Amino acid sequence: MLGQANRRQFLQTTSAAAVGFWVSTSLADEKKEPASPMERLNIACIGVGGKGESDCQQAGKVGNVVAICDIDEERLDKMAKSFSKARKFFDFRELLEKMDKDIDAVVVSTPDHTHAPAAAMAIKLRKHVYCQKPLTHTVYEARRLRELAREYKVCTQMGNQGTALDEFRNSVELLWSGALGKVKEVHLWTNRPTGFWKQSPTVTKRPDPKPVPKHVHWDLFLGPAPERPYAPGYHPFAWRGWRDFGTGALGDMACHTANMPFMGLKLGFPTSISAECEPINEETYPGWARVEYEFPERDGFAACKVIWYEGSRDGKKLTPPLELLQGTEKKGYSGSGSLMVGERATLYSPDDYGATRRMIGKDARDIKPPKEKKLKRRGGNNDQEQKKEWAEAIKAGNYTLALSNFDYAGLLTEVVLLGNVAMRAGKKLVYNGKEMKFNEAEADKYLKKEYRAGWKV
Repeated sequence: MLGQANRRQFLQTTSAAAVGFWVSTSLADEKKEPASPMERLNIACIGVGGKGESDCQQAGKVGNVVAICDIDEERLDKMAKSFSKARKFFDFRELLEKMDKDIDAVVVSTPDHTHAPAAAMAIKLRKHVYCQKPLTHTVYEARRLRELAREYKVCTQMGNQGTALDEFRNSVELLWSGALGKVKEVHLWTNRPTGFWKQSPTVTKRPDPKPVPKHVHWDLFLGPAPERPYAPGYHPFAWRGWRDFGTGALGDMACHTANMPFMGLKLGFPTSISAECEPINEETYPGWARVEYEFPERDGFAACKVIWYEGSRDGKKLTPPLELLQGTEKKGYSGSGSLMVGERATLYSPDDYGATRRMIGKDARDIKPPKEKKLKRRGGNNDQEQKKEWAEAIKAGNYTLALSNFDYAGLLTEVVLLGNVAMRAGKKLVYNGKEMKFNEAEADKYLKKEYRAGWKV
């Protein structure tokens, strides 16, 4: 291991060579020798239950896990069995303050509402950050983390692990090549929330308060959220459907499902967003929604509509029009997936991550993958490979080597969460991405949220 002085120097030199757009990654860049190829990163893991359990275990394969943190003592003690030498914390703020000089990087796998406070604090201490999807709880937080990552020149990665799949990268390059012809429509759908967690119409009001279990640090779970009594149904998983803690089906899954078309079509900021959904309540997300984004012409790409479908309406799951499958799927749409409708052919990916694809249409057989491969193929376990890619970026001092770095992932998350804003606004919104505001100024209030004292981003 490096001495403390050398470790601090190592941290200061692992910065991106430039703040160019995310697509600047190339195989030529990836051939650069890492600054210190044998260095083992010291990593702190914040949130070690649920998805955090696998994230922490995988972090241990790319570095030394020297600190672990969770508001649930049972989950924390379980992870301590794997990392017996790691210091244990309940409050990530205390961890970052006390371990500042002993850690290089941080993995954040908490509920959505604490992603940004933890990640922002770590970045301001010049720690490299891997944060689970969705990157943030609000549009403003997504923009802020993007800015902070640039300002502090750290290497980052969002946990939408499909990005590391070889087939995902094949599809992105295919879209970059323009082989489908002009793509004017993208359709995205999900199997969430049905069967995964409860929200409207099943739950629209807070459950009756109950005593806080001895192993749960409830005030730390609340973090930046307004105070409320503990009740079963928030922790450890069902928080996703509650507005104060989660981002609903759209926030949970669109950072996966929209990822491939967003990257492959270089979508950027939408010009407008509109939504129809079940009547809004102030506690939980609606039971169904259809969100439509409009994107302008981009360099080499046509103006495009992206339509998102979630939940069930009148007992029927919302999916794209069946005729878009052109009779190729007898059972209809998969549980989750994406569909890119091009002039020459339609690309259909029947899963969350873009792990598989098939071509539909009369010219489908003529569609050939581009010969030039611009993205590195990783093989192996995509979740583990995404952590490995992040570690490689840190050691090389080149943030673009992590394909879902915050420069890209912050933009993706911001666009995704604009759909939740449109649901609440109840009208079509015209968006000024550069200024992060709407023409309909009354909707701007949904871009941010209030924070409890001590938890601001």
